[in-house]
Amino acid sequence: MAPRTTTLELHKEEMKFSAGHFTIFSATHRENLHGHNFSVYVALTGEVSDDGLLSDYGPLKQAIIARCKAWNETFFLPGHSKHLRLERDEKGNHVAHFNGEELRFLQRDVTVLPVANVSLEELARVFGEELVGDGSAMARDHITGLVVKCASGPGQWASWEWKRDV
Repeated sequence: MAPRTTTLELHKEEMKFSAGHFTIFSATHRENLHGHNFSVYVALTGEVSDDGLLSDYGPLKQAIIARCKAWNETFFLPGHSKHLRLERDEKGNHVAHFNGEELRFLQRDVTVLPVANVSLEELARVFGEELVGDGSAMARDHITGLVVKCASGPGQWASWEWKRDV
């Protein structure tokens, strides 16, 4: 009998966070500071085991919720932007330099992300790469694909996709 595949979709009430940001469009143009109520959706694809399960997805669900809690009520700054320079002041607070402007943020309010820009595309990627890690847990659970979607509101999503090399 051929292996049976399925897709398991996770989109729970706890899989959301509120955060502030601004998108940088060029060396001279950026959005004003603002925020969103983001939500996260994750889909796992793989083989159904003889026990009728794809995976014990409890740990993955907890990792998603933990990341949402860590990002909740924070302000995102891009750590790899070619148009924004970040530094710390004498108190350890963040100073962002953009096109002659100086934006100051308390250290406790900021999450610097490993992204070129704070966009849905980048948030979905960072989320997904953290969940996949080195891929060993995905392989152990016979997961062959993962899709992470981040939304900044109804009808506005970006997705990141991972497929295991078979």
